[in-house]
Amino acid sequence: MLNPKEIHEKIHEKIHEEIHEEIQIAARQPVSRSISRDQYPHLPRHSLIICAVLVQNPANLGSLCRTAEAFRLESLLLGDLTIAASHPFRNPAASTHLWQPMQSCALEMLPAWLAQQQQAGYQIIALDANTLDANTKALPLTQFAFPLRSVLLLGQELTGIPDCILALADQSVTIPQFGLVESLNVQTAAAIATYEYIRQHGGS
Repeated sequence: MLNPKEIHEKIHEKIHEEIHEEIQIAARQPVSRSISRDQYPHLPRHSLIICAVLVQNPANLGSLCRTAEAFRLESLLLGDLTIAASHPFRNPAASTHLWQPMQSCALEMLPAWLAQQQQAGYQIIALDANTLDANTKALPLTQFAFPLRSVLLLGQELTGIPDCILALADQSVTIPQFGLVESLNVQTAAAIATYEYIRQHGGS
């Protein structure tokens, strides 16, 4: 039977072996590609535009900026670019506003902007907050193939996308949910949809 000192030594030896093994595994992993700040502005962007004109909360908009920059998206569309200068936006954006291309469109001009994007070859994909039921034509995100050139249209917090705007979309998608509340924050839902777009189009 081992005495307390021997038990301590055995535990220490085991921990040392596990740490050594983890170091060896990490050493065999490929080094992640680094991108310099000089190179970054010239890298190609994924042809997805997040349309957040209807989103009201500056913190949500800042988080959307962070998501858009993480996936190197073409652009983030806001209702007013001046909001990007506010602390509630910049805090969750975590400096990504310095790198993510952004544009603005007033709410009353949104239908014309969407039509302009369609004429340029983009398809408008509305992210419907409603869950799948008899009253929605939205496809489950898991069954939807994103066009390469897409605009992800987001709705306002709580109220979603007005019917008059939703009617302008080429397709609506929804994220299947299994909880009791069936509600996702707009930024969380957008991040899920964006990741699915990147997954389908082999993001790099």
